[in-house]
Order: sequence, then structure tokens, then C-alpha cells
Amino acid sequence: MLPFAAQARAHPDGIVDLSVGAPVDPTPRCAQDALCAAADSPGYPVAVGTAALQGATREWLARTCGADPGIEVVPTIGSKEAVGLLAALLRLGPDDVVVIPELAYPTYAVGAAMVGAQVSVGWHPDATLVWVNSPSNPTGAVQGRDELAALVARCRDAGALVVSDECYLEFGFDGPAPVSVLHPEVCGGRYDGVVALHSLSKRSNLAGYRSGSVAGDPDVVRALRELRRHTGLLVSGPVQAAAVAALRDDAHVRQQRERYAARRRALRPALETAGFRIEHSNAGLYFWVTRDEPCMDSVRWLAERGILVAPGDFYGPAGARYVRVALTATDERVAAAARRLAA
Repeated sequence: MLPFAAQARAHPDGIVDLSVGAPVDPTPRCAQDALCAAADSPGYPVAVGTAALQGATREWLARTCGADPGIEVVPTIGSKEAVGLLAALLRLGPDDVVVIPELAYPTYAVGAAMVGAQVSVGWHPDATLVWVNSPSNPTGAVQGRDELAALVARCRDAGALVVSDECYLEFGFDGPAPVSVLHPEVCGGRYDGVVALHSLSKRSNLAGYRSGSVAGDPDVVRALRELRRHTGLLVSGPVQAAAVAALRDDAHVRQQRERYAARRRALRPALETAGFRIEHSNAGLYFWVTRDEPCMDSVRWLAERGILVAPGDFYGPAGARYVRVALTATDERVAAAARRLAA
């Protein structure tokens, strides 16, 4: 990718980097203020999280995911840390099978590889842990309630743990709203064999703060809490305070959703004018696009116009003829990309 990045940077109007999903918009003031107010934090934070954070997380899970207010929760250092270390914290090994989506962020497979577990792309009858990611990175596809409920039932029958990465849950745009595996119509109102991962990185532009959570199966969450305490995987006190403020405020999320919706409205017709077909992309922060050519040909064509995107094969062989276009650039840069594509 380095030659294409250099090529894009050489554009007279500068690069438009649509290759990564890192937020660029402001962190909400409520979170900044809470972080500053808690800056005098000389003691160690607790693994379980403060009472305020536990309460705010459960309240958010109840109103957003339909979860029971008493659900077990443990804070994490962002959701990627939980994705990468979950297999290790659950003490999986070579006899275990970890199922990942056909198109997936590589960290699911990396976490399994760290403990020597087997990786299966798609269902495996001997699965120990099954990852689901809806809305999906990279495709933006959303799995409906019936589909998720069927997966939960299948995994329970097989004795496998369902782990749902839901960091884009609040960014649905087209079609039915994304639903959590914690919703009673998905999990049947009980959490055995079901765990969900959430993050404030995308929802609240807190990627630099590193704040997330794991919720669901009581035995799993309690085990994670104990192991995290002994391994020092603790969310800092000031970040916990900022997370409380962010979780209790939905107004900034509505504002951020509209920012991304406006960028979608700007980029979609421009990509289509340039001959790209957008597939899935109903939610999340990305367009999954193709011109029915090898992905690196599309990457090269866009780089010639100063636009950098991610090649689809980074997410698995099924992405070999696709590229992922991120919405995480400023309005000015998105507008620049739209102009170049339309030209």
C-alpha cells in the first residue's frame, strides 16, 4: 500500500485518505470535561469499573440493545483489545476452533493464532467460539434478528460461545436498524453462551481514550473480570469518568450519525458515477464497492486521483475484487473526493 499512499499524497490538492476507520470528528465536550475533572487519579482503577461506569453501561445496554438492566458487564481498553485477547483470556488452545466471518477484520484470526487455536472461515461443527460482526467491517452488512437468533440457537446446541462485535451498532442508515445479540428476541432473554463487545471509539469519537465493554454470559464475564484484574488490563480512572459522561448522552451520537449520513450522500453518487457498484453498506462507517476488477486495480485507479482506500483482500480472499471506502475523513476531504470521482 505504501506506493499507492505516496501516489495519493502527490495529488495537487492533497490526499483524501479513506483507507482507515479512525474517527476525525471532535470528542464530545461532555467526555472531555469529565476526563479533565477526574485527572487527579493517583490510585489504581478497579477491574470491575466504578459504580458509575457499571450503571451507565447497563443503562446504555438496556435502552440501546434491549438488555436486562442487571446484565454482567466488564470495562475493556477499547473493543479491539478484547477482540485480540479474548481467546487467550478464555484459555483456548490448539484443540479449539474459532469461527470467523468470510470477510472480517484480521484481529479475529490473530487472536486465535496467538493461542494456537484452529480458525474456520464459516461454520464448523466443532466450534468453540463463533465471532459475529454486525454491522460488518468491512461490508456494512447487517444481520437481522431472525438470522442472529438462529445463529445463537445453533451455537447453543453445539456448545459454542457466540461473541458479537457490535462497535458500529448505532450507525444504521438503510433498511432495518442493527440489533444486538443481547436483545431478548435474539438471545431469548437469557445470556448463557452469548457475549457482546461494545466500544466508545466510533459512537463517541473516543478512539484515543480506549474505552469499551464486554457484556453477556455471567460466567464468561466474571472470568474475564478476574483475569483482567490479575493481568493489569484496567481502564484508567479518568477514562472511566469520560465513558460515563459519553454513555449517558445520546445527543452527540445523533449528531455524529448525521455527519456520516451526509458523507454517504456525498460519496455514493460520486462512486457510482465513477463506475463502482456499492454492495451491502447499509450501516457502519464504510462503503464496500467493486468495479468487477482486481482490488489493487481499483486501489491504483483511485490513488491516481489522490484517494486512498483499503484493498478488499485485506479482509479475506472473498474481498479480492472489492475495496473498502471509509467515511472517516473531514467533510472537506470527502467533498474533495466526490469532486474528483465525478470528474
